Formats: sequence, C-alpha cells, structure tokens
Amino acid sequence: MHILRSLGPAVAHVPAREALRAGLGALIGLALTGLFLLSPVVDLDLGLYLVAPFGASSVLLFAVPNSPLAQPWSAIVGNTVAALVGVAVCLLVKDPALRIALAVGLAITATILCRAIHPPAGAVAMTAAMSPDAIAHLGFWFALTPIAVETISLVLLATVYARLTGRHYPFRQFDDPSSHGTRDRNPMELLGLSEEELTGILERYRQSFNLGVEDLARLIGAAELQAAAQSSGPLTAQDIMSRNLVTVSPETPLGEIADLFRQHRFTSLPVVGTEQTFQGVIFQMHLISQARDDALRLDRGFGAAFRRLLDRSREKPVTAADIMSVAGPRATTGTPIGALLPMMAEGDTDAVPVLEYGKIVGIVTRTDLVVALARRAARTKAK
Repeated sequence: MHILRSLGPAVAHVPAREALRAGLGALIGLALTGLFLLSPVVDLDLGLYLVAPFGASSVLLFAVPNSPLAQPWSAIVGNTVAALVGVAVCLLVKDPALRIALAVGLAITATILCRAIHPPAGAVAMTAAMSPDAIAHLGFWFALTPIAVETISLVLLATVYARLTGRHYPFRQFDDPSSHGTRDRNPMELLGLSEEELTGILERYRQSFNLGVEDLARLIGAAELQAAAQSSGPLTAQDIMSRNLVTVSPETPLGEIADLFRQHRFTSLPVVGTEQTFQGVIFQMHLISQARDDALRLDRGFGAAFRRLLDRSREKPVTAADIMSVAGPRATTGTPIGALLPMMAEGDTDAVPVLEYGKIVGIVTRTDLVVALARRAARTKAK
C-alpha cells in the first residue's frame, strides 16, 4: 500500500480556476508569438520559427510563475546557454546518439553553473542536437533566434498576463518593498532570519531549485503562525468576537456611514439586510478610496458633462451598497483562532464577520485577536 500511495499525485489540489488561468495564459502567449513574431513552420531563412521546448517553458511561466525555475534569468539565460551548447555539440559530434546525450548533459551542467536552471533548456539542447541540417544552416544564430527571441517574448507576455490576472511575475524578491510599499517585511515574513540565512537553509537541504527565499520565508512564517495559534488553546471565534454590533443597511448614505466611523472609531461596519442577513463589510479604506476618487473627479474641471454627472449623483447619492466589500473572508462561531490569524495577518482585512445561517452574529477584529492572544500569554506565564 505504501508503494501504491507513493505513485499518487504529489501536487496539492489546485482550483479549476487556477488551472484555466494557466492554460489560457499559455494559449495566449504562444498564439500571439506565433501570429506576430515566429512562424509555426520551420523558416531556415530567418530562423524565426516555433520549437517544441517553448511549450515546456510556457508551463513554467504561466502555471508556476513563483518557481525559481520560471524566473526571467532562468528562462532566458537557461534556454540561450543550452542552445549555444547544443549548437556547438551538433557541429562537433557526428554520432547522433552521442551528440544528443552530450548536448543535454553539458547543457544541464552549463545552466546550473550560470544559476539559470530551466528544465525546458534540456529540450532546447536536444532540439539543436537532433536538427543537424537546420543547425548547419543557422549555426549559432539559432541561439539568438528563435530561442532567445521567443523566450524573451514569452517572459514579457507572462509578466503582463500575471499582472492582469492578479499574480506576481517576476516573483517579488526578498529585498523588494512589502505589499504596503515600505521596506518592512510583510507580517508573515518577519522571522528574525536574514536572506543569507534562509539561502543557507535552502542550500543545506538542496532545495534551491524548488523554492525561492521568498517562498521559504512565507512558509516558515505560516508554520510559526499556526504553531502560535495552537499554543493559544482551543479558542474559537465565538469566544473572542464582538456581539453588540453597529450595522448599516445597503441603502445607508455615505455621509451617515462616515459619521458612524467618526463617532464609534470603528475600522469596519457590517452591512445587513432584513433580519440581520449579512450583505458585506465597509472598511475605513473604502471611505478613503471614495474620497480620493471624488477629489480626482473634481480636479478634472467642471465641464457641462461633469455638471450633469454631479446633478445625477445628487439625485442618487452614494450608499453602503456602492462601496461595501462582499468577497472578504468569513467565519462561523466554531472557527478556531488558528484559522482567523492568517486571515488578518496579511492584506487589507481588518475584521472578519462571524455568520450563522447567513446572518451575522458577531465580528472579530484585529484588536480582538491581539487581546485574546495577550491574555492567553499572560495566563500561560502565570502558570
């Protein structure tokens, strides 16, 4: 049974949406390149044609853009160096079997030494070794086009596609600004370990090709957060949530919402319908964003069309339904504190609504979490 289990999938379950996102990205990347840059058929006059390894590069660039193997240096330098090695071996070695094996082996060694390991690079070297006629015609030009040109094209398209679909590519490096634009690390990465120490861990366990320093920091941070949550005891949302809620309806105007924030000094306000049915949450950032948008519109002048827009906005003022968030995390009364912590460790979530059968029964804020953990720590120390 152990052997059978080892033959099963080693990759965690991936949502269908992510699978479609990756497949669509590869489709767009290769289609645009084939339509506007390279030819789907072999063109030995210009050397502008698609080769099979680009399909493998697309898997990395669009499906696993966080991987160190998919980063621009690995992809561009790896494919180009492998092409140079493959061409050199093809021109020097006559025996086909030896030529192919030697090209792939030397390409792997060269790309590792260049810190540019990229699995499709082995296929690039193999393609060159298996195409003596094309290489005799193109020579080392093959490494520039189609290989380097196509790889650069795919990297650029993957960068644009990642931004459009909410992903990061190239993946943010360890010394880049945090998600807030400051030099401080994100909460999940405050480990007390330097980049050099994290790199040493990866090298010690020979995982440099599988994980980046940023990935390792996030994983260690998540593990520490989970361990802290478990050590806090079996606390649940019901134990720490605020129950006496101030809520607004979807029709509540923006001015009244601002007054409630100012009066109660809340960071969030739940929006409820009839019989306390949960509709969404308004955070202070929503008010700031609305005020910023209004200021930008005012800066554009007071043309006739804009005056008509202002008149129309007076007839139908902005309400809670226009600015509330409906896609944030939610919890139930039985949700453990270990699940609540990561919800608010990163991002813009200041509070998590607690629901039962679609109705809001409480809300857990970051303050609630801090107070609960502080009390638990104090009790543990007292013992």
